[in-house]
Amino acid sequence: MLYNLLNFAHNLPLRNLLAFLTALTIALLCGEKLISFLHHHQTKGQPIREDGPVSHLLTKKGTPTMGGLLILGSGIVSALIWCNLTNIFVWLCILVLTIYGGTGFIDDYVKVTKQTPNAMTAKMKLLLQFATALFVVWMVSIHTGEDIRYHLNFPYFNTSVNLWWFYIPFAMFVIAGASNAVNLTDGLDGLASGLMILALSVFVFVCYVCGSIFAFDFQTPYIASCDEVAVFCSAIIGGCLGFLWFNAPKAKVFMGDTGSLALGALLGTVAVMCKHEILLAIVGGVFVMETISVMIQVLYFKKTGGKRFFKMAPIHHHFEQLGWNETCVTVRFWIIGLILAVIGLASFLSL
Repeated sequence: MLYNLLNFAHNLPLRNLLAFLTALTIALLCGEKLISFLHHHQTKGQPIREDGPVSHLLTKKGTPTMGGLLILGSGIVSALIWCNLTNIFVWLCILVLTIYGGTGFIDDYVKVTKQTPNAMTAKMKLLLQFATALFVVWMVSIHTGEDIRYHLNFPYFNTSVNLWWFYIPFAMFVIAGASNAVNLTDGLDGLASGLMILALSVFVFVCYVCGSIFAFDFQTPYIASCDEVAVFCSAIIGGCLGFLWFNAPKAKVFMGDTGSLALGALLGTVAVMCKHEILLAIVGGVFVMETISVMIQVLYFKKTGGKRFFKMAPIHHHFEQLGWNETCVTVRFWIIGLILAVIGLASFLSL
């Protein structure tokens, strides 16, 4: 780690930039080699759901998965170089990426080796997700001031509510829910990675403010050392952008559950660390929309004896079935994500 060796160690904006550029460079340099390795060991690629869009069966078959390793690897290496490794929040972020990414990796591995759309059971995944979330939330609460430890902050209204011990299961749900929401969104080339870049970019600013003296100017809770999480987020953004270079249509590799479960969990964890969980629902509105669309589809299907509310769920497939091509859906969802990021940032600035 270079943090203690550099004169500009306390220059947070510069370290944010260096973390971003380092992860981006690693991802771009290692991308082709990783894809070649995955191709060699995944002769059939990721299994494509047969009930999905017909175009996916024709164009995506044989594409390797587990590309999330590129994001996680480049991001974590960059973070280890540029972050202050005495910061507990940094290590919690690494823990979340490792466990959720490892869970996704096992799931992806079984899928590609046995060519089955389902590997780990839902109960098994949820057990690992919530157990990890419980530990993370508990550790975050210990290292957060007692006056705001269990508070839920409301953007725009400059107010907060003390949830007491109910905050712990709520925060666990935020982390696990964000993980699965990003996983559901990862169905089109570049969609999830592009939206992650937008959402994490907002939280780079939020974490920087919450961990600095500027927290008092913005009337937002001061979280000691939360500003270091901004450097970690910048590293992951660099990894996502580097991955997007290879994942843009037509994708050479998919991130798989390895990437989507880990990135979603990280996003939820960061929101919990800076005490802005509701802001996450705004900034990550597309992820929320995708999740709700699946819930509506399942409930409607059960209540009506087999009828569908959407042509296909998650909702990005619905628009494909309406005739939008994949790139059109992806770019328009990115635009929605950008608008929501601006709205979310504005709500934070209005505190």
